[in-house]
Amino acid sequence: MSITVKNSKMARRYEEEFKRQAVELVIHSSKTQTQIARELGVSEYSLTLWKRDYLGQVKPAQLDGEQLSSEQMLDKIRQLQKENEYLKRQREILKKAMSILGEEPHSGMR
Repeated sequence: MSITVKNSKMARRYEEEFKRQAVELVIHSSKTQTQIARELGVSEYSLTLWKRDYLGQVKPAQLDGEQLSSEQMLDKIRQLQKENEYLKRQREILKKAMSILGEEPHSGMR
């Protein structure tokens, strides 16, 4: 008697809490959706569907008097995260420059 088992991916069921946390990680993390999907062991397509469902439940918000959809809010968050990272790098460069300029000259450098 032989049993044949198909070696195919079985559709997994994830709890709503897991899906919500995964989507929030995509939204608030500086990592890409692909990286997060890989780390969580889920397909990027599933993560995209979860994000669409999640964002569909979020009410539109206003920013500077302008009505924004959830997708626009997500884009704005990503833009601000990139800008924040850039400014952090610039601040570190300025700190290093100030410490170099503030050092006392060595006696051999006169």
